[in-house]
Amino acid sequence: MMAVQAIHHRTVAVRGHEIFYREAGAADAPVLLLLHGFPTSSYMFRDLIPRLAGRYRVIAPDHLGFGHSAAPSAKEFPYTFAELAALTGEFTERLGLDRFALYIQDYGAPIGLRLALAHPERITAIVTQNGNAYDEGLGTEAWAPVRALIAERTPRTEEPVRAIRSLEGIRRQYETGVPPRYRSLLNPDAWHHDAALMTRDGQDGIQLDLIADYGSNFALYPAFHEYFRRSQVPLLAVWGEGDEVFVPAGAQAFRRDLPAAEIHLLPTGHFALETHAPAIAALMDDFLGRTVGRAV
Repeated sequence: MMAVQAIHHRTVAVRGHEIFYREAGAADAPVLLLLHGFPTSSYMFRDLIPRLAGRYRVIAPDHLGFGHSAAPSAKEFPYTFAELAALTGEFTERLGLDRFALYIQDYGAPIGLRLALAHPERITAIVTQNGNAYDEGLGTEAWAPVRALIAERTPRTEEPVRAIRSLEGIRRQYETGVPPRYRSLLNPDAWHHDAALMTRDGQDGIQLDLIADYGSNFALYPAFHEYFRRSQVPLLAVWGEGDEVFVPAGAQAFRRDLPAAEIHLLPTGHFALETHAPAIAALMDDFLGRTVGRAV
């Protein structure tokens, strides 16, 4: 019987801010860095980490302002994707991570891909789970309020975006695109957990600043594509095909710059791990075993 790996819950100070992270696996195993999206935290990886920790050193931080990490106000910290990526890079250096595979989802995609631009030599492989890098991946209707906020930040454009992080708004993100046969696998603890942490003091300013800055990621798409073409980094896309935020065309687009990309569309939604963690773990273990190796 395979030994169950203990998951450690730790913090490390980066620029004076406490960053919370989950860690499991042997210290000398290939490193897998899991980067979560909005509005969740490393909690989203609770079912994935135990399935991989026997063969990889798995590390999943909460971004600053999310989960159990510190959440300085928007007046104390500039909440942009460039700053979160820089902070994440410093986090990896504090932990001595000089080579690692990335798992990127939602916000984790522009954060992780900025790490790759800064230090391509550190990235051994990429697993993207509804982590977008192409215009084709942007769902038209879901992005309308965000694009309005990016174009002009006013009280009028802020209000529809606030609804995205309400309890019902978060629940909708979990449920949309999940076929009826998988609905009973959705754990309501997930959206209640996210919503509770989104009520912390200062979250309104933090989340509005980040959403308003999302256009900076669009501007980097050409640089991401050039990185893919130059590096030919091994890439696995495990994508919830019912996602209305990052639609399946975004997964297929990776093959334009990475012809060898392995793409799997799964019958689920934006938070694919909620219904398909065993399948995703199996696909990842096969992919990572062939590309970066695994602990014996």
